Amino acid sequence: MRAMAIRPILTADEPILHERARKVTHFDASLHRLLADMVETMRDAPGIGLAANQIGVPLRVAVIELEEKVTELINPEIVRTSGEVIDWEGCLSVPGFVAEVHRQGKVTVKARNRHGKEFRVKGEELFARALQHEIDHLNGTLYIDYLDSLEELVRVTEHPSEVEEPTTAGT
Repeated sequence: MRAMAIRPILTADEPILHERARKVTHFDASLHRLLADMVETMRDAPGIGLAANQIGVPLRVAVIELEEKVTELINPEIVRTSGEVIDWEGCLSVPGFVAEVHRQGKVTVKARNRHGKEFRVKGEELFARALQHEIDHLNGTLYIDYLDSLEELVRVTEHPSEVEEPTTAGT
């Protein structure tokens, strides 16, 4: 068995990030290796989520890790949403920047696990944001696509929690 691999993360200028990823049809060892590599790559970045197309694989696969729990999503679809939240969001494919993005406050997602079994997961707050962010990736959308202008991007310092506030007041 081969060791997990940290794969290069593509940046926003790569065409694959703007294309809809293909549905997974084979739930086999190669999918399991992909999932392991994705978790390893996400942790190394470090990040809380990663979509397969961010590492150059055009399949509908994403991983999210919050509070030491990894959620693997194959062929995910948002089936229910409610509420609206505006919060800071960043992306491993747009390194060094964040912006305020409107998202649904709660989501329910239908997906398959690594063995092909369907399940549903509900998310609120940061988990809901991560679910929407990663599914957007699989649909060829980046969070910066929601911005009116790239001037809304804010450069982050060495510590992601220390966001340099924009000079204009926002609500």
